[in-house]
Amino acid sequence: MYMSNHPDALVPYVSHFGKIKEVMSSARMASIGSNGMALEYVLKGGGPKDAKRSVRVEFDRPLSGYEETNRPQINSFHLPRQALTTVIAMIAFLYVTASTYCPASNTLFAPGDTPIIWGIMVTLHSLEALYTITLCRRHRTPFIVGFQYVVATFLCGFPIFADLRKRTQKARIDSIMKVN
Repeated sequence: MYMSNHPDALVPYVSHFGKIKEVMSSARMASIGSNGMALEYVLKGGGPKDAKRSVRVEFDRPLSGYEETNRPQINSFHLPRQALTTVIAMIAFLYVTASTYCPASNTLFAPGDTPIIWGIMVTLHSLEALYTITLCRRHRTPFIVGFQYVVATFLCGFPIFADLRKRTQKARIDSIMKVN
């Protein structure tokens, strides 16, 4: 089911393991078990459009669970551009918070609203940072790199751990393509 959402990742698998040189229009995982997986594909512009072909990929040894799949190590910190948007929003909200306590200012928030909003943001960013800790442990980041990701996630939230997930998925695909 997961792989059904990533057909773009299956085309390189079919191409590599099936030694297919022709251009494919699509690929999908037909089945998977502990001994291997079956992939179906359709060639682009070659033969009947609906002619599905298949490739069987055997695993070197049976897998006992997801834990045995390749988890690439992330060795460097990357600050995505989207984090800048969060930083600007946090600075703006910090300004609004400070101005709500100034009696002469007209702001969008009443002084009583800002602690609630800050509490919600701190709670959400703390939960995101905890999730980032699990990602860093799973992908064996060095302590300093993991620390950078956790602190950046606490400060900037979603853009940081979303980028980390993209990097780990790309690294996983790259490592699989290099194995064989």
